[in-house]
Amino acid sequence: MLSLEALADPTRRRIVELLARSDRTAGELVKEFDVSAPAISQHLKVLREAGLVTTRDEGQLRIQSLNPEGLDKVDAWIEKTRSFWSRRLDALERELRAEDERQKRKTKS
Repeated sequence: MLSLEALADPTRRRIVELLARSDRTAGELVKEFDVSAPAISQHLKVLREAGLVTTRDEGQLRIQSLNPEGLDKVDAWIEKTRSFWSRRLDALERELRAEDERQKRKTKS
């Protein structure tokens, strides 16, 4: 999943956090980091390719925004994975409780 790879980088995660608060220009984002403008542009490109950020033109400004659809895909993947493990852990818990009951019955007899 390209979006998870994009979010693996701490600078890109911070960009996503900043854009979650409000839309910003690339220049406003650059001011938040100790890295060059080209580096931030490269991070934004990765986030756009992953579907997590969109860019729109407003006059001479290019405004960066979070893409809710991209975040929904990440959320859906996490929920699917969480659901899988939840079912497996529930099955393990049932099996362990059944084993405890078998041991209790065995001890009483």
